This record gives sequence, structure tokens and C-alpha cells, in this order.
Amino acid sequence: QVQLVESGGALVQSGGSLKLSCAASGFLFSALRMGWYRQAPGKQRELVARIETSGNTNYLDSVKDRFTISRDNAKKTVYLQMDSLKPEDTAVYYCNGVLRTGSQLVPKFGSWGPGTQVTVSS
Repeated sequence: QVQLVESGGALVQSGGSLKLSCAASGFLFSALRMGWYRQAPGKQRELVARIETSGNTNYLDSVKDRFTISRDNAKKTVYLQMDSLKPEDTAVYYCNGVLRTGSQLVPKFGSWGPGTQVTVSS
């Protein structure tokens, strides 16, 4: 049974930093591209960052140079270091696997973890 449990969210001031963690189980973590997604109120969920099994990373333009995704295969955990936070980063953050289907990137698993709330005050 796939489980994804996110943690580390908090209320921070603009310009602050947070590090999110996602503990995974129930699948071969090291063999899967992983990603961090976020969903702000009234908006669709979006892929913020992804990390390949090779360790290569890719970011949404709006978070490039501020966020860093990493993974620890031994701990089956993926991290998101968020620096220089802005109010527009306020959202619930989730992790999931990332599949490439043609030209699209889609979540691997249909079920999501509880997410972790990040609120950035101005």
C-alpha cells in the first residue's frame, strides 16, 4: 500500500525559509521520479519541482533559484528546501511520483497524502 506523508509546513514571514519532508513507503522509491506539488486556494494543483532517479532536478519557473528538491533513497524521503519565500508560495504542498506520458507529466499515484500547509505572510 502506497503511503506518502508530508511534513514541515508552517507559517513564515516573507523572505523566510522552510524545509519540507515526504516519507514514502509501499513502492520502490529509488526507481521512481519524485515531485513536489502544491495547491493554493481556488487554484489547480501544480508540479513545483521534480527529481529524477539520477538526481537531476527541474523546477517551475516561479520557484527556480529559490527552491531545492533532493532525495534520500535510503530513507525513502524526498525534501523541498524553500528559501526567499513569497506570499504567492502559500499553498498546501504534496509529494507524489511523476510519470511522463508523451509530452505531459502526471502524478504517479491516484491517492495523495495529507499534504502540509505553507503560509507566507507579507
